Amino acid sequence: MRRAIEAIVVGGSAGALDALNAILPALPGDFPIPIAVVLHVSADGAPLLISVLASRCALAIKEAEDKEPIAPGTVYIAPANYHLLVENDRWFSLSVDELVHYSRPSIDVLFESAADAYGPALLGVLLTGANQDGARGLAAIQKAGGATIVQSPATAHVPTMPEAALRLIRPDLVLPLAEIGPYLVRIGARRPSPAESG
Repeated sequence: MRRAIEAIVVGGSAGALDALNAILPALPGDFPIPIAVVLHVSADGAPLLISVLASRCALAIKEAEDKEPIAPGTVYIAPANYHLLVENDRWFSLSVDELVHYSRPSIDVLFESAADAYGPALLGVLLTGANQDGARGLAAIQKAGGATIVQSPATAHVPTMPEAALRLIRPDLVLPLAEIGPYLVRIGARRPSPAESG
């Protein structure tokens, strides 16, 4: 991939907590790129999700808050029952708009809003899941010039979500789960410093 990545968005559903537990612990504590995550979890599942991930990861992991500026090197988890959006000034906003693909938070909503905000500086990663949420969002990222990764359906706990994306677009990469974390590490290491990019 050719572009300097300024933000990463990740989405998944069934089996995605295990996938994140494989990906995020691979990232070093000085990983510079913010990551926003939407998983389809129950209302009481988000705090547990954050607790499980935080115990294994070097990066700060927190629930995203309304009007919160997006900071480098932080993993933001969408709160249950709210859509998570990225505003053009690179703050988060939360919405209780209608469910998308029977889900709130919706992966598509996060991916599409982040594509508008970051354009070609965005990387979208779609993981295992049991519905089609995220496919349209990955298409929006690709249309905006951003980079796209789909988890290999063969390594997905439930392949429905990555297969839906592969029917809609040709992503930059289709990676087995074990290769996604190391790839993100390389992306972070290549990111220019503010002095180099300015």
